[in-house]
Amino acid sequence: MRRVTPEVPGPGQESVWDYPRPPRVEPSTETIEVRLGGEVVARTTASLRVLETSHPPTYYLPRDSFAPGVLRPVEGTTFCEWKGMATYFDLVTPTATARRAAWTYADPTRGFEAIRDHLSVMPGQVDACLVDDEVVRAQEGGFYGGWVTDRVVGPFKGVPGSHGW
Repeated sequence: MRRVTPEVPGPGQESVWDYPRPPRVEPSTETIEVRLGGEVVARTTASLRVLETSHPPTYYLPRDSFAPGVLRPVEGTTFCEWKGMATYFDLVTPTATARRAAWTYADPTRGFEAIRDHLSVMPGQVDACLVDDEVVRAQEGGFYGGWVTDRVVGPFKGVPGSHGW
């Protein structure tokens, strides 16, 4: 396993290497917006950030912050060692569908109860996710759902060679 050298955060930045393991859930009042098919499909100022060592934050939005009819449940689950069993949704608008782009933990494990009735979105599968008007960059690798903004520095898990981090 190669040794990781964390980037040094500048003013107003956070290093993902200062995030805890196991992860921590914290409330956020940042304006979070998800766009698909030319529409705003979700918007909130009451999200939750899940912070885990080596990962950019994952934002969870209250279910009621999604526009009516945009969430379509789909089959299949995944398991997170920290949060439990995840179930998935397509995000659907009249002009676009983002397959399995959103997920939730209906019965999260102890310590993660706060994310019940909240969903996160894969930034790379929608037109845009925004945090306080900044367009989010998707966490590399296609598996993790982290939201990369200028607020956080890495390196981030998911890049080639990061499997053992």
